[in-house]
Amino acid sequence: MKLFTNHLYIVSTPIGNLDDITLRALEVLKKSDIILCEDTRHSIKLLSHYKIKKKLISYHKFNEQKQLSSIIQHFNEGKILSLISDAGTPLLSDPGKLLVNQCVKNGINVVPIPGASSITSALSVSGFNDKFLFYGFLPKTINELEKVLLELSQNKYTLVLFIPSNKINFYIESFKKFFSDRKIVIAKEITKIHEAFIRDKIDNLKLFKNTVKGELTVVISEKKIEEKKFNEKKIVNKIKKYLKIHSLKDTVSLILEKEKINKKKIYDLCLKIKNEKNF
Repeated sequence: MKLFTNHLYIVSTPIGNLDDITLRALEVLKKSDIILCEDTRHSIKLLSHYKIKKKLISYHKFNEQKQLSSIIQHFNEGKILSLISDAGTPLLSDPGKLLVNQCVKNGINVVPIPGASSITSALSVSGFNDKFLFYGFLPKTINELEKVLLELSQNKYTLVLFIPSNKINFYIESFKKFFSDRKIVIAKEITKIHEAFIRDKIDNLKLFKNTVKGELTVVISEKKIEEKKFNEKKIVNKIKKYLKIHSLKDTVSLILEKEKINKKKIYDLCLKIKNEKNF
């Protein structure tokens, strides 16, 4: 595999089990001149495991702005650079956005090297709808948290969130307030020895008595939207009235404005009545 200068390689790394890394990711890391990483002490464990010795540069949320100019200079010198995070796919609730945008601005190609992600891993075993919204880390203060959860609770999709394990009970109490009647999967230590998935209805979920370690990936099931009861007699009378002065399309739209029910069901009923000779 040939790597190119003037390219930034975004490399996904394991989220726990060191075997969860692709052959392509290993090849890119071996051929990189410089590897940008959040915590060099953490990344060196992975690299040492695969006998990879490269120059590491610390790149995290506290220094990413300061590091930009020197990183771009490395590209100008013809160096091959890759970016990794402490675990999983970079830039997803991890630093890197500023660098990617700076690379794009400077005509440097940004190349993804796909791999592990706690987001998709947790979602894949949840059993929930695969149309999902990933929010990332939730706010730590109750006022900000309730603002965010109120907004998220109106969303109909499956939700994927990150929370620190030492505040799990704090978040559970708020989940009960905003996500009643929905299900939850709490994924802890994914791919590690003590991997566990706690599954329950949010209303039934108990607070944790013992300390939980690590970061948690939380998946909340999609919101159930109950369809309004269909009063066919009432709807038929409205359709007949509207069809006398409106087109089929406009009649369907007018009905849907007032009745929050299935569009196909309304269309089929309108079409049936329109085809009747004497309505």
